Amino acid sequence: MSDVESLTGGGLFDEPENFLPEKPKAHFANYKREVIPKESTSKREDINLRLIGNSPLWGHLLWNAGIYSAKHLDKYPELCKDKTVLELGAASALPSLVCSLIGAKKVVCTDYPDIDLVQNIQYNVDHECYNGELLSTDETEKTLQEQKRNIVVEGYIWGNDYTPITKHVDGKFSLIILSDLVFNHTEHHKLLQTTKDLLAKDGKALVVFSPHRPWLLDADLGFFETAKEYDLVPQQIEMVNWKPMFEEDPGEAEIRSRVYAYYLTHK
Repeated sequence: MSDVESLTGGGLFDEPENFLPEKPKAHFANYKREVIPKESTSKREDINLRLIGNSPLWGHLLWNAGIYSAKHLDKYPELCKDKTVLELGAASALPSLVCSLIGAKKVVCTDYPDIDLVQNIQYNVDHECYNGELLSTDETEKTLQEQKRNIVVEGYIWGNDYTPITKHVDGKFSLIILSDLVFNHTEHHKLLQTTKDLLAKDGKALVVFSPHRPWLLDADLGFFETAKEYDLVPQQIEMVNWKPMFEEDPGEAEIRSRVYAYYLTHK
């Protein structure tokens, strides 16, 4: 066989079967509500969260900060019961789901408008907030049911026009949730401007985070100093030590195990 025949006979430039790695599949993490407040609209104990297979936006993990936020909301239901709630950078949306189950007036759950990420949040809303009953496939009926819901999902980029968020509520938000976002040091000003602009005068922002890079803890905590530039007053709730998210990560494990919780209020 000539060289030309061997090149044109097929197969040389064909990708072998399974040449590209398979896209990581979605997986599930169960969260059990330890305390269900008597004020809670739903007594549902188990929340089965679907997490996307992999994400550069970190939406494929259930973070300690999200778990802490969910526990805190069940412990202090007055933060969200019959109130308007906004979550920024929601990932799997556990805190938003808990607010919905407690009985918030309206929850606007947002994250970066990546289609996989937003669709996954919507999946969790559909399956965990309505006793497993999915929306009708009929578009008219679907719209009517969506209007009755107390939780909506939106893709949103911090610092952009607020219309995708504010169109769902009358006025500003009584509670804004920022769970494990302060590691994004370049975005502090956008997060704080958004919080200042959308937080009701008597509202609170719940800010929870873990220092995943201990050598940058000062920069993480700098978020709360910068908050003062926006006339937002930080109040530390507590700092607790849990198991680090990743045992093998560099940096002091004791620092990586910390979960910091703060409120921000208007000055």
